[in-house]
Amino acid sequence: MSKTEPRTLAGFMELLPEEQILFEQIKNTIEKTYQKFGFLPLDTPIIELSEVLLAKPGGETEKQIYRFQKGDTDLALRFDLTVPLAKFVAKNYGNLSFPFRRYQIGKVYRGEKAQKGRFREFYQCDIDIIGDGELNTMNDAEIPSVIYNVFKELGFDNFTIRINNRKLLNGLFESIDQKNNSTEILRIIDKIEKIGKEEVIKELKELKVTDEAIDKIIGFIEIKGTSDEKLEKLEKLGINNDTYKEGLEELTQTVKYVRAFQVPDKNFNVDLTIARGLDYYTGTVYETFLNDYRELGSVCSGGRYENLAEYYTDKKLPGVGISIGLTRLFYKLNELKLIQAKQKSISKVLVIPMLEDMETPIEIASKLRTKGINTEVYLNDKKLKSKMKYADKLQIPYVIVVGEDEVKSGVVKVKNMQTGVEKEMSILEDIDESLFE
Repeated sequence: MSKTEPRTLAGFMELLPEEQILFEQIKNTIEKTYQKFGFLPLDTPIIELSEVLLAKPGGETEKQIYRFQKGDTDLALRFDLTVPLAKFVAKNYGNLSFPFRRYQIGKVYRGEKAQKGRFREFYQCDIDIIGDGELNTMNDAEIPSVIYNVFKELGFDNFTIRINNRKLLNGLFESIDQKNNSTEILRIIDKIEKIGKEEVIKELKELKVTDEAIDKIIGFIEIKGTSDEKLEKLEKLGINNDTYKEGLEELTQTVKYVRAFQVPDKNFNVDLTIARGLDYYTGTVYETFLNDYRELGSVCSGGRYENLAEYYTDKKLPGVGISIGLTRLFYKLNELKLIQAKQKSISKVLVIPMLEDMETPIEIASKLRTKGINTEVYLNDKKLKSKMKYADKLQIPYVIVVGEDEVKSGVVKVKNMQTGVEKEMSILEDIDESLFE
């Protein structure tokens, strides 16, 4: 019989157990940090009705979405966690308490061209705060505190959360009669770090933006200094536009309260080049960069939007949120050797039976587990050397060998596999947890 070659689709990440352990540790760290801030867990279906996921027509989404028929039903795989959130909030509006603070960590699917570091199936780690009718700008200031705590918990120190406000840019465009071109201009200036100033000017000219307007746009995004100095210079520009003034007031408030949320100045700054190319964001926007590894790009991004569920309900549901693309981040950190999969097993103890009757070894393992100690029993019939080699290969910290003598005496030896030190433990008495520290 011919064999099928075992292979994984391009764009789908599959890890060895030690890598998966590390991945789960990072995912759990992010989740625990989200929970510290009181965000509630949510898990929406991976498969949704196509008409629900594609309620907002057009754009890249329809090209990238995985869509299929099952019987007479038109189905699709979710391509992000925001659209399912919008559906969920609209559907369960009467059962939710607002502001609704949720986190979701789950896989999403995009039929992009598979390339190195970009995936078709990947984990996103999202938080969002949804208001009912209104949402105070203070919420915009809390989000950087969550980002700061996540990356500190992951072991990073040198990172910067860059903050801007889309209203500043929109107000600027209105003041120079470029409101109709605002979306395209935002997309262009959002690329300034990748393509450079000259290429941005070239693309703006191709858009038929006047030289005078281009000078004002470039002058705006090139404002330098500390966050406070930038805010002062934005004030001094004297742009007499209501949208601009509103954006400046919101950004000033956000900066003030980001500090109140204990985010150090070295870990955040106002960056007027952050435009977030999506039309979706309407106010505060965020991008987070690891300063020593700028080639990673933004490792966490998001912002404020005015109406989460406009395609599902007439209720106005403003919100603010961020997303961490965990699969891509893990891949890149691994590639740069910034993280290393060292832990090969999640077992702390291996119980090795050296007798036919397994009752006592199983009982010992059960007692250890009731104390919260991860324990496995070697159940296969091998020589002691092979069993010890198994523990050594998986770097299981402690081994307990149980033979006839141990059963008779009621005492076993707990061996530290790293130091070789052995300590006695009674089978009959309560477990002494200090033996495994």
